[in-house]
Amino acid sequence: MPLNVLVVTKGHPYDYNAFHALFDQTPTLNSTFVEQPAAQVLLRPENLSAYGAVFFYDMWGIPRDGGDGASQPSADYRRSIEAALDAGVGFVLSNHALVQWPEWPLWREISGGSFMLQEGMLRGEMAPGSGYRGGAGEPQRNARHFLSPATPGHPVLAGLGDGFEIEDEIYLKTAGFESDPDIVPLLRSDYAFTQANFNPPPLAPSAEKANWTHADGSNLIAWAKRTRKSPVVAMDCGDGPPAYANPAFRKFVENALHWVASPEAKAWAAER
Repeated sequence: MPLNVLVVTKGHPYDYNAFHALFDQTPTLNSTFVEQPAAQVLLRPENLSAYGAVFFYDMWGIPRDGGDGASQPSADYRRSIEAALDAGVGFVLSNHALVQWPEWPLWREISGGSFMLQEGMLRGEMAPGSGYRGGAGEPQRNARHFLSPATPGHPVLAGLGDGFEIEDEIYLKTAGFESDPDIVPLLRSDYAFTQANFNPPPLAPSAEKANWTHADGSNLIAWAKRTRKSPVVAMDCGDGPPAYANPAFRKFVENALHWVASPEAKAWAAER
């Protein structure tokens, strides 16, 4: 039976047809697409029980033009996400979904990542805003790089051999987050994560952009994370059509969704 997946979108531009094809052309997934803020209704416990996993591709909770204008989730949405984590619901977060709700600490806890939209506190220390290259604003500058398995034999990496090449947006984010004992590295990039290869953080104040400096960053592109009782897979990749159509990336997404929905992944998450 195909896995029932809830796919949450809105808040960031993307190629609608190409993105939907990633799911529609994967026979082992039965995907339901919902935009924010309507997604907050389907994510309530009584509705979420119909789905085996949630794929987050939204960029919500960012107070700016084009966003929803709220920096904090409603009490209802907070309860829904916390209930899902306590119930062990599997989450997969892709690309810009990692940076939504920057003022809601639980969202960063879910992924465990270190991408910063602007300078601020990261795990008790000041960290610079993260750099980016490519994406919707400049697809001609997407990075072409090779992703290698970081934990060979992990179920999410099944069928990917020694790795794969991808053309995609890429981030320069603070190194060291992968030392968290609840994180399992999945894919590492051969790209040079140095400031010269990246643009300043797009939503940072003008003065921060003009004086932006960033140490060499992490090459970890995708990882598994356990948060409360939920297994999570988080990934920087997945910005545009070249990634959506990449057979290896599609396999990775398919594997990730099936794994976070599996009893084995839930047992692993509950060990913490």
